[in-house]
This record gives sequence, structure tokens and C-alpha cells, in this order.
Amino acid sequence: MAVAREDVLDALRQIKHPEESQDIIRLDMVKDLTIEDGRASFTVVVKDPDSAFANQVEEACQRVLHEEVSRGLSVDVEVDSEMIPLGDDVMMGEGETMQQTSGEDGVQNTIAVASGKGGVGKSTVAVNLAMSLSEQGYEVALVDTDIYGPSIPKMMGMEGEKPRVNDERKMVPLEKHGIKTLSMGFMVDPDQAVVWRGPMVTKAVRQFLGDVDWGDIEYMILDLPPGTGDVQLTIVQTIPLTGAVIVSTPQDLALADARKGKAMFDNVNVPVVGMVENMAYFSPPDQPDRKYYLFGREGAHELARELDVPFLGEVPIQQEIRKSSDQGTPIVRSAPDSASTQAFAGIADQLTEQVALRNAEDDPTQKIEILYE
Repeated sequence: MAVAREDVLDALRQIKHPEESQDIIRLDMVKDLTIEDGRASFTVVVKDPDSAFANQVEEACQRVLHEEVSRGLSVDVEVDSEMIPLGDDVMMGEGETMQQTSGEDGVQNTIAVASGKGGVGKSTVAVNLAMSLSEQGYEVALVDTDIYGPSIPKMMGMEGEKPRVNDERKMVPLEKHGIKTLSMGFMVDPDQAVVWRGPMVTKAVRQFLGDVDWGDIEYMILDLPPGTGDVQLTIVQTIPLTGAVIVSTPQDLALADARKGKAMFDNVNVPVVGMVENMAYFSPPDQPDRKYYLFGREGAHELARELDVPFLGEVPIQQEIRKSSDQGTPIVRSAPDSASTQAFAGIADQLTEQVALRNAEDDPTQKIEILYE
């Protein structure tokens, strides 16, 4: 009997935690999921082993899987009271730690949005992906880690704003459109070039990730600069990334660099949870059913299949995307019925599905130690 992992997760989403008012998949309580030979096995991690919920969750899981997936499915559920304190270093084993991002309750998922080259619309995807997740009810943060060319302040309509520092000497992120946001663009004169060497860039990125009072965040979207340089290495050394999303256009030149981006994340043991094809096609406003493939057709889709990476979706070319970005209101908010907004909503759905699978099946990512000889 073949059982899809997605069906198991969808069924388990029906089980709500009575105190959190969210389901056990969204709360990242399901671990060590394996499905094979008609048997589903997993662990549910609870905070209080003596609570009524802890005593009932095993039966609830078995019941919902039999009702929604298959009555013939063998379900093996273990309830574990192991607690992971957020905001501190977490012991993972002999001599190993997993560093959390700052905040009273920490950041649950950190997603790096990356591209091998510039000009593919990576920041546009990062901003609208964050907006889509927020529209779906998630607590979202957006971090612009492009030190030399920050674009998030303009795209979010936050130019000229400055973050404050609280009593604990931590930066308090700015908030717009329901998203907590931080960018180097808030710290420097937008008319001046940032002329920094690698160590200064490293220090700035670490401060963004470690000296900020983020609070409760379910998804932190990191808009990375293009390429595979200091910023990317600093991030994987500073925090454990849940995964990376690679953005590319369909053309061969962009795809070659996207392949390099995937190789970089493989080298630092960060899972690529999806690929997005931006500028996939153009549909004239008066002929919405016609598609013109200006940069090639389904190139990123084919590359995702070749690299065995989930394909999250494609985003069309629309003038409204450019206008909304320039005006500081992302298209997800300014044009909720547009084709691009629908595309970003679908990409967000696919991302949360892939992150849920990754969190349920694999061990937490650890920050990477990179040694130079």
C-alpha cells in the first residue's frame, strides 16, 4: 500500500494543540517521520508529558490517519517530552550545539532566498513570498542581507526609517505590512555606496541575525545577495538554516548559476527546499490566455527535476510587479487578484509543505563550521 507523505501531514494538521490553537505540524511537533511498507512511524514532541494533550495525542494521531489516509495503515506513534529551549544554544549530542536566532521565543524556520546571479528578481520573490506567508496567517520576518545593494526598504515602502535599540541593547526590527523587517538600507545613507571589506560585512550580518529582538517568528525569509561569497558563508556559520529557495529565470545563463547555487548549499549541508522560476512568461493584458516565453520555457522546472529539487512554482512577467515594487507596496498586497499574487500564494503553499516534510523527516540543521587551511 503506497502512502504519500503529504497525505500523512495533511491528516495530522487536523490535530490542534488546545493551548496554542495551532496544529501539530505547524507547531513543528512531529519528528522522525518514516513511511514504508504500509506503516507510518513518527514521534510527537510535547512540552508537558503529564498534560491531557500528551496523554491523548497518540490515539488522536492513529484515529485521524486511519480516517483520512487508510484504515489499513499501521501507525506507530511515540510521545516524547524532550524540550528544546529556544533562544539559547541547544545540546544536540556530545560536543554539538544548535544555535538559535535571537528573540524571546526564537525563530522557528529560517529560509534563505538565493540566486546564483543578479537580475533574476530574487528580492522581488523574497518580499512577495514573505507577504504571501503573512497573508496566510504566519508570523513572518524579512531580513535583507544584501549589504552592498539593499533593496528591501524601497520595495517595502520603508525608506528613511531607522530601527531603535531596546533596554537589552538589541535592535527592534521595523514592521510594515505585518512583517518584521531589517535591512542595511536602514543603517546607511541610501545615496552613499557601502565600501566594506569582508570582515565588516561578516560583522554586520551576524549582528542582524544575533542582536535583534525578533520575538515569535514562524518564518524568517533571508534575502541573500547574488553569488556564493562572504554573506552566504557567514549566514550558515551563524544560524542553522531550515532550507534554501533558489530563484532563476528560464534562460540558460541564469540556470547555470542556479546550478552553482545548489552546489554551494550542498557543500554546507543546507537542504534546498525548492526552486522558483521567475519571469516565466508574459501574457498581454488584453490576451490573458496567451503566454509568450521571452526567456525560454520551463528551464528552471527542468533543472529542478534534474537536481531532484522540489519545484515551487513560476511567476509571470507583469508590469504591475515593477510598479508595486517601486511604489513600496508589494504586488501581493497592491493587486491581490493578479496572476502574480496567485502565483506567489501557490509558491508559499508549496514552501510550507516542503518545510513541514523537511522538519518532520530530518534532524534540525546545525550551523556550519568552516575551516580554512
